[in-house]
Amino acid sequence: MGTFKIGQLATAAGVGRDTIRYYERNGLLPAPERTAAGYRLYGDADLDRLNFIRSAQELGFTLEQARQLLTLTVSDTATAAAVLEITLAKINEAEGRLERLSQIRDILRDLAQECPGEAPTSECPILVYLAAKRRPYQDKAMKKEPPGER
Repeated sequence: MGTFKIGQLATAAGVGRDTIRYYERNGLLPAPERTAAGYRLYGDADLDRLNFIRSAQELGFTLEQARQLLTLTVSDTATAAAVLEITLAKINEAEGRLERLSQIRDILRDLAQECPGEAPTSECPILVYLAAKRRPYQDKAMKKEPPGER
């Protein structure tokens, strides 16, 4: 079993020391043993756990979801169905983000195609769109509601 100080663990996992401390404070990593001088000491299991958390994050799982998945890995009663449920929720969330990104891409393509390029910026449809986009919200907020209608 390897023994790591915090800097060695951080290097081995490709994260910062503050990340490790954060995970400890939030219960994602157990409190490590300490030397007589107070240095934190970690083992291979801590490195594995840290790598698991980072892998989960790379797939878009939140730290809370990573915590849930870690809990499931050590459960004697959990089934893969619980892991699948978390994963399907993440897929659904990702599909929603992809849809929104597709909408953004389409709007930007349309605006880019409409842009005359060499025209003055006052005629740039991109800038006109950006300036006008939130105006309905601003106008609504600026209107005063009649008394008694709140």
